[in-house]
Amino acid sequence: MSDQNVRNAGFTTSGIARGSLASSMMSKEATASGGGVRSGGPTSTLQEMGARGSTHSTGFTSSGISSRSTAAEMMSREATSHGGGTPRGGTTSTVQSI
Repeated sequence: MSDQNVRNAGFTTSGIARGSLASSMMSKEATASGGGVRSGGPTSTLQEMGARGSTHSTGFTSSGISSRSTAAEMMSREATSHGGGTPRGGTTSTVQSI
């Protein structure tokens, strides 16, 4: 995953860009959860990367998720909480796709 992809999606150092994919994601996630965006979800995870201005060393790569990385830990926690698989539209799959 590149820094440019995160910025292009609208996750920036100054917040989520109006009218972007990021704002659409935030709106859909907030609606689905009853009005808020949960910590550790796709929107907050990507915005954290955007705010830092860097996605380096997270473990989300164009070749997949790097072993023993932050991404691998996220995927493992998410799979455990969902009975062994990472759900489509979940945090790991959303962040990896971007």
